[in-house]
Amino acid sequence: MASAAVMIAVKERVDAFWTRTPIEYPNETFQPPDDGDPFLAVQYPLAEESAASIGAPGENLQREEGAIRFVLMIPRGGGVIAWTAWLDELRAHFRHQGFGPVRTAGASPAVLDDRNDDGNYWALSCAVAYDADFLG
Repeated sequence: MASAAVMIAVKERVDAFWTRTPIEYPNETFQPPDDGDPFLAVQYPLAEESAASIGAPGENLQREEGAIRFVLMIPRGGGVIAWTAWLDELRAHFRHQGFGPVRTAGASPAVLDDRNDDGNYWALSCAVAYDADFLG
């Protein structure tokens, strides 16, 4: 899971940009729409930290690297092209950006495979690679 500073920066960026659907963040109270309308889930499936430099005590540069996963939960049976365009907007908003301590790299295209069928929804996901530097 990402550090608190990364999650705060990502949440601020998503909240300021994404108005198409409700947003589900990790372990926050959330109820999917009763009518089966789409929603966006934000996840942090992996992160690791390593020393990027060694300095005086407290001045060591620590680099966190990980991925931000966006999962657009869409109604089943409605196709994917129009919904993928929504996900593409989000990918473009996060691709090669700097905000707070976060620097992002590429953003993967939507994943389409047997794992997409998720109960009442079809899950379209993408991942954005990031890194963030901290002193410590």
